[in-house]
Amino acid sequence: MASLVQAAADDPAVSTALSLSVPAEYKDLIEEYGNMCPAISPNLLAALLSQESGFNPRATSPVGAKGIAQFMPSTWESSGVDGNGDGKRDINNPEDAIPSAARYLCNIADDVKDVPGDKQKNMLAAYNAGTGAVKKYGGVPPYKETQNYVTSISALAKTPVGGKTASSDQATTAVDAAKAMIGKPYSWGGGNSSGPSTGTCCSPKGRSGKSTVGFDCSGLTLYAYAQAGIALPRTATQQYAASEPVKPGDVRPGDLVFYGSSTAAIHHVAIYVGNGWMIDAPRPGTRVRYDPMDIMSDLIAVGRPVASNSKEI
Repeated sequence: MASLVQAAADDPAVSTALSLSVPAEYKDLIEEYGNMCPAISPNLLAALLSQESGFNPRATSPVGAKGIAQFMPSTWESSGVDGNGDGKRDINNPEDAIPSAARYLCNIADDVKDVPGDKQKNMLAAYNAGTGAVKKYGGVPPYKETQNYVTSISALAKTPVGGKTASSDQATTAVDAAKAMIGKPYSWGGGNSSGPSTGTCCSPKGRSGKSTVGFDCSGLTLYAYAQAGIALPRTATQQYAASEPVKPGDVRPGDLVFYGSSTAAIHHVAIYVGNGWMIDAPRPGTRVRYDPMDIMSDLIAVGRPVASNSKEI
């Protein structure tokens, strides 16, 4: 990726708009099963799959959830379907898991339909925390993980294919907003559209943000673009999905810089400011600061946020 770093330093040109990044092999399935019932849409289903696994059909969570839709094995036993008609219900096969996720969403939407509040948010909360928790609390339960989950998917679902990328003025606003936060503490799970906030527990190394008001990497970029009128989803992987890939030579200030072993395993995001430099919230124990783009060896992509509109995928 050294050429991408050098190109960013040399040529901040503007590229053209593309679309929300939905893998081509899953698009037909998402379009078909995203219309299974009135409670869901293709965009919502795509957003959920992006949040759950980054569209990785072999994903496995630390608690044992599996596949592109991250079903727990017990839930799969009761809700998995043989979507492709091959006589097997395979939790790791998107042709089974995607229709199963759509059906499960429809079922839980019906189960929580009488709960007060936003029906879509209640449905998403039930997917994450269970229908019992949504009924118990009369809406989205007061679990930080579930609240972030609902917020992230709702934001990503509003970022459809064919939206316009951030304008130069919006990018400038986002960069200026990020600059104003330099020196704020890193907080795992911290940061929202209003600014720094307390975070959550815990990072992969066990660090908690619950007692620190600040930003994590994606919280900072989410905040910066919120000031420009663009709602980004919460995690770095989701923000990549909500951005137009930018080619080397087309990188400009305001673009988002992503790091990871693949685009389905992004672990860090920053905002490019020009001449090979970026602003980021690096890790627990640090503060928002300037860093060179090549500070990490696994730079995987640069993307330009896509402003939402009303089209479907």
